[in-house]
Amino acid sequence: MRYLILSDIHANWEALGAVVADSAGSFDQVLCCGDLVGYGADPNLSVEWVRANCAAVVRGNHDKACTGLDDLEWFNPIARTAALWTAQVLTPENADYARALPKGPVTLGGFEIVHGSALDEDEYVLGPAEAEQAFFYMENRVEFFGHTHVQGGFLWNRSRVEILHRVATRSNKQLLEIDPGCAYMINPGSIGQPRDGDPRAAYAVYDTDAGMVTYRRVAYDVAGAQKKIRDAGLPPILADRLAAGR
Repeated sequence: MRYLILSDIHANWEALGAVVADSAGSFDQVLCCGDLVGYGADPNLSVEWVRANCAAVVRGNHDKACTGLDDLEWFNPIARTAALWTAQVLTPENADYARALPKGPVTLGGFEIVHGSALDEDEYVLGPAEAEQAFFYMENRVEFFGHTHVQGGFLWNRSRVEILHRVATRSNKQLLEIDPGCAYMINPGSIGQPRDGDPRAAYAVYDTDAGMVTYRRVAYDVAGAQKKIRDAGLPPILADRLAAGR
């Protein structure tokens, strides 16, 4: 089975469209590690696409915040403003869908998907120390996670945790062969708000039969997404940061 693994779409329709076009024909099912909404200007289009195309989805912190499941006091002022705007524009049907998304981990075919980690759905796993602790709570040896907006992840080789790096800026893909003797926390990266220094939309494809993960990056209409954010009256920094991938 080949799985298209998405995360952190953040209502960026231009980025999602580019990923859909770039990945065409490379997968059998689509999975999402959460944060369908927040920050971007197209929450309804994004949720509707996920509803129609994803076989399994876990909730992200923005999905919770934008649908009344989480307190906005934990959000910075920019994220809070975007969450309040999103809550106002989401249709009742899309809000109900996002509100009903399950808390990770969700297991599929011998691996699992989460938003933050198996320990805490809102945890930011950014370094080996956090990853080492999170590995102990995994029920499968391969886990896909999001939340950090940083493509790559971590490998546990039974003696130490190693960092898995993102696709190089000079390339559009990178292969990762799954070693049956190791455990993996794999971040496909963010589609709509990359924060690893590469503004291209990020995703991954997991071929379970081949034991291979392909990290991918694809350019998209950043200017179009920025214009929508500004026209919606959202904080300008949400548009500005798209061009830098920060």
